[in-house]
Amino acid sequence: MMFYNKLKFLVLYVFLSTSAMGQELPSPKTFFGSDIGTDYTLVNFTQAEAYFKTLALSERVEWVDIGLTEEGRHQPMMIITSPENHKNLDRFKELSQKLARAEISMEQAKIMISEAKPIIWIDGGLHANETVGTHQLIETYYQLVTRNDEETLKILDDVIILLAHANPDGHEMISNWYMRPNDLKKRDMSIPALYQKYAGHDNNRDFFMNNLKESTNISRQQYIEWMPQIIYNHHQTSPAGTVVAGPPYRDPFNHALDPMLITGIDGVGAAMINGLYAEGKPGYTRLGGSPYSTWWNGGLRTTPYFHNMIGILTEITGNPTPSAIPFVPSRLLANNNTPFPVQPQPWSFRQSIDYSVSLNYAVLNYARSNAHNLLFNIYKMGRNAIEKGNQDTWSPLPNYVERIEKQYAADRKEGKVNQDDDLPYNRRGGVPNSYYEAVFKDKDLRDPRGFIIPADQSDFPTAVDFVNALIKSGIQIHQATSDFTVGGKNYPIGSYIIKTAQAFKPHILDMFEPQDHPNDFQYPGGPPIRPYDAAGWTLAFQMGIVFDRILDGFEGPFQELPYGAVQKPHTPQVNESQGFLLDGGANNAFMVVNRLLKNGAQVYRVDQMIDGAAIGSFYVSGDYKDILEDAAKESGIKLIPVNTGIPMTATEVKSSRIALYDYYGGSMPSGWVRWIMEKYQFDYEVIFPQDIDRGNLNSKYDVILFISGGIPRTLSSSDDSGGRQPEAENIPKEFHSMLGNISSDKSLPELVKFLENGGNIVTVGSSTHLAYHLDLPIKNALTEIDKDGKEKQLPGEKYYIPGSILIARINHEHPSNYGMEQYADVMFNNSNVFKLKPEAGNAGIEPLAWFDRPDPLRSGWAYGQSYLEDGVLAFQVPVGKGTFIAYGPEITFRAQSFGTFKMLFNHLLKASDKMNIETVHRSE
Repeated sequence: MMFYNKLKFLVLYVFLSTSAMGQELPSPKTFFGSDIGTDYTLVNFTQAEAYFKTLALSERVEWVDIGLTEEGRHQPMMIITSPENHKNLDRFKELSQKLARAEISMEQAKIMISEAKPIIWIDGGLHANETVGTHQLIETYYQLVTRNDEETLKILDDVIILLAHANPDGHEMISNWYMRPNDLKKRDMSIPALYQKYAGHDNNRDFFMNNLKESTNISRQQYIEWMPQIIYNHHQTSPAGTVVAGPPYRDPFNHALDPMLITGIDGVGAAMINGLYAEGKPGYTRLGGSPYSTWWNGGLRTTPYFHNMIGILTEITGNPTPSAIPFVPSRLLANNNTPFPVQPQPWSFRQSIDYSVSLNYAVLNYARSNAHNLLFNIYKMGRNAIEKGNQDTWSPLPNYVERIEKQYAADRKEGKVNQDDDLPYNRRGGVPNSYYEAVFKDKDLRDPRGFIIPADQSDFPTAVDFVNALIKSGIQIHQATSDFTVGGKNYPIGSYIIKTAQAFKPHILDMFEPQDHPNDFQYPGGPPIRPYDAAGWTLAFQMGIVFDRILDGFEGPFQELPYGAVQKPHTPQVNESQGFLLDGGANNAFMVVNRLLKNGAQVYRVDQMIDGAAIGSFYVSGDYKDILEDAAKESGIKLIPVNTGIPMTATEVKSSRIALYDYYGGSMPSGWVRWIMEKYQFDYEVIFPQDIDRGNLNSKYDVILFISGGIPRTLSSSDDSGGRQPEAENIPKEFHSMLGNISSDKSLPELVKFLENGGNIVTVGSSTHLAYHLDLPIKNALTEIDKDGKEKQLPGEKYYIPGSILIARINHEHPSNYGMEQYADVMFNNSNVFKLKPEAGNAGIEPLAWFDRPDPLRSGWAYGQSYLEDGVLAFQVPVGKGTFIAYGPEITFRAQSFGTFKMLFNHLLKASDKMNIETVHRSE
């Protein structure tokens, strides 16, 4: 702490001195006491922020607060360019917006391009334990602000640079933790919690959803305010035997992207590689040398692709604790992936900083030299999208091509194809054009001209959440000002309309339409190549949104909403009534119910449909009208008046005492559930293995939640941490209670006691492994018998389903699934699928969800999906007086899968005995 106290004094001294001088700006060494990149040394965010503001005294800089973080810090962005350019920043921003949205003519665009400057985004620190990212940002900032060489001055004259800090909270946490020990050799990054309040590493999975404050702040700058032509996102670490991995990236690339985007990435990548090589810096790998592709949407680097912006990711080696480039024999051979290999050698933190600054300068020099092309290309890609949105187009999807190839092969086999060698298609290995036209002229297979989200769907507030995700991503939205008709279907006032004739059409299609990931194997018949992230993620499917695809041009009484204007659902006036129903099909009903229960209201649940409200809707007395009105305004929930009393089968519900499992270092799936619980106002307590091992769980909790990753496939003993956690003596005492693991000898018996004594356990995703540890009468449905007669897991050559969306049959009348429809889209990630043993019926197992078809894929990649048919996805079973519940799919996936949240919520309210109508009336 003495180190930081001295620095606080130094920060204040230098800040005041610099203010007085008004000329000289301090170097990092002067300000922090050491150079950026000094081994065993990190700067925290508090210090970095002070330095950012100090250098912002320069006439080259404007310091901007782009919003608060989840922990309440100010997230900074520094706009760096020449003093002359600073005089016209608003104009340059306006030009960038107009070119990116491409709503102007070609003639207007050419005039604007002659006036505009390229806007280049460079960030650091998104993943806070990747400390090169945060520190290269500081060093790059210093060099751009203070250097007066010809190269830098030309960059400042010709380019506008946005230097943004992506995760101030994590930066503060990691640096403080690392610098804690005085013994340099004991410094590490084994922090006890996630380095972003809810998501940790998954903060780079939120950039089309924008749930997190930091993501929302960044998206606003990128897609609404500044529209950068290049977005450079720094990360760690590189593949072993290399220094840095970067563009160009491997296949596949997403079929929604403009081809100019892909070649634009190649151009920037070439400049980066050549920039390093010119300085004698080896070790850059690309293409198949790293796992990164341009398929997935959702990251700080990848979401820009769907906005016609060149997204750049580099993964570099290095840490404040000195490391080494290991000897990997295959990496020493130069090839197209790694043209200039690096030799094995010791590696310092400063070397990584130097590489990063060189890469930044290479990007900026490319932007300066190719300014016209960058500005024209983003406009042209936008115009292409608008023109395609105004005419019939067909996306060349892998399943279309596969359909053609299969049909052609079948027709050849049956002799239906003229096989004359002189025909052009036979000479060149082609296929007759008639097969092309059968697909790519089929009117039913056209890309949509737009989408309509009806305002009368049962969970319209969630639909508004979906619309807001689009709005935060810069999508143009229209709303109906009166009832209207399109294609013979009537829609109500307030419905949302999203037309595809806009510059960011790729993002619109990606949010509404299925992803069709190609079959991607190492070789024919070989194992699959794992996608970089998810294979399918269609947000409208995940959120359970009701929408219509409109294939022809359409107009109506539509009002264009301002870009970036976040929506709130309209709430009808609440009239007097004996009671009210809250539709259990709406997620926000649980938010209102939780608020009511906290205010002492009696809330009842009904087991039948009433006035169109779903089974499982909530009844509340009219005595609570004031609370209901306020809650309805916030949540958008429609209150249905009921003056006929409550059915005799109604059940009173109360708040449960909820425990959410986590572990030392922090669970991302559990963290996302914390975000969900807080959004919907469920109270909860986070527990750790030691809390479970101490027992007496029923006295404290009614339900324990284990989200994906909480329960391992194999349980170890309590004295085996698997090497994943620090020793207690190496961390402060206040974090000792977070250590431990779910063990076979201590944890499992206590969980069994909890169930037998009336507690409920809900498991999600991989945590459903607990079902096997409890020795329940279920088995793995995805197995085969080998040649020796033994049962084994299906191999990847036969079955492989990475993160994708599948359709499941739901036992929707069961209380565990109240509010759900008969079918639901579920997020599936090589998830557990069960088969019930013959004795399952006697044990009381009730299936909650299953696959009722051989082809459940909705979006993504599902190789061998026919193996899923009749497999059970979710079930519950009594264990003593309690209940064990298993949901194999990721029903809370990254706080995106709103359509399946109710599967969790239904277990978080405690039901009392059924009430008769007289009791209910007396309570009113």
